[in-house]
Amino acid sequence: MTHPGFNPFSLDSDADYLQWRARKLEDYPARMEDLVVHIDDPRQLTQAEHDAILALCRKTNMAIYASQVGNVADKEIARQCGIKFGLKRLDHNMLADDDGITSLAVHASGEHQHYIPYTDRPIKWHTDGYYNPPERQIWGMQLHCVCSAATGGENGLMDPEIAYIQLRDANPDYIRALMEADAMVIPARMDEDGVARPDEGGPVFSLHPVSGDLHMRYTARTRSIRWKKDPVLEAAVAFLEQLLNSDSPYIFHGRLEPGMGLICNNVLHDRSAFSDDGECHRLLYRARYYDRIEGTELAAVYPG
Repeated sequence: MTHPGFNPFSLDSDADYLQWRARKLEDYPARMEDLVVHIDDPRQLTQAEHDAILALCRKTNMAIYASQVGNVADKEIARQCGIKFGLKRLDHNMLADDDGITSLAVHASGEHQHYIPYTDRPIKWHTDGYYNPPERQIWGMQLHCVCSAATGGENGLMDPEIAYIQLRDANPDYIRALMEADAMVIPARMDEDGVARPDEGGPVFSLHPVSGDLHMRYTARTRSIRWKKDPVLEAAVAFLEQLLNSDSPYIFHGRLEPGMGLICNNVLHDRSAFSDDGECHRLLYRARYYDRIEGTELAAVYPG
C-alpha cells in the first residue's frame, strides 16, 4: 500500500524506492514476445485489446501490437491508436510531415538525407526529442511499421525506469549527477541562416511537475553533445553505456514487421543498420507526443 506522498524517485526516500522497485521487478517480462499483443486494427481497438496494451505499458512503459493492417500506408493508424491512450499533443518537429507524424524512410536527396533516421545507418541508444526544450518534452512515442527492410532494422528497447534502478542500485550518486540541470547539453545547430536551435541543456533524469513520473533524456551519441565535466557524472554515463551494450535480460531485441507497432512512454531504443531492395522499402510512421500514456501515472499504477 502506498501513501499520498509516495515518491520512489527521491533519493531521500529509500523506503518508497524499495517498495516501488520490488513491485516494478516482480513478474517483469523476460522476452520481446512478452511485450506483443495481437490485435485486429489499431484504429478500432476492442476493450480487451486496449486493456492488454495498457497493462503492459503500466508494467514496462511500452507495448508492441501485431495487427492485421500490414502494408497499409495510412498515418491514421498511428494517430487513432494514440488517441485511445491519451496521446494527442503531437510534436511537430523540424522534419516531420505537415500533419506532425513522421514518415521514416531512406532519403537519397534533400535535407532529410543529412539526418540518420532517414538513412539506412544504425542509430545509437537514445530517447526521442533529447534536444527539445523543457516545454516541448517528449513523454509518449509511437512507431508503426508499414513495410520492413529486406534485411536488418532491428530495435533494442529498454524501460527507462529499469535503467534508473540499475544506476541507483550501483551508486545513488549516479542518479544525483544525472538529475543535475546542466548534466547534458546539446550544442546549437547552425544552418545557412544562423542558429536554427540554441544550446539545449538539461538533466538526464527528471520528474513530471504534476504526476511525479520519471522522464529520461539521453543519447549515446558522442558528437554534437557535451557532458558536464564531473567525475561522478562521467562514471554514471560510462555505467549506462556499458549497461545498454550488455546482454542484460531487461533489454529486448526484435524487429517491427508490417502491421506491428510500438506504443510507449518514450523508452530507450536503438536501431540496427538495414538494407532495402527492389521489393522492400522500409517505411515506419513515428509520432511523438507531449503526453504520457493515460493510465500509466504513478498514482494509477501504485494507488494509495
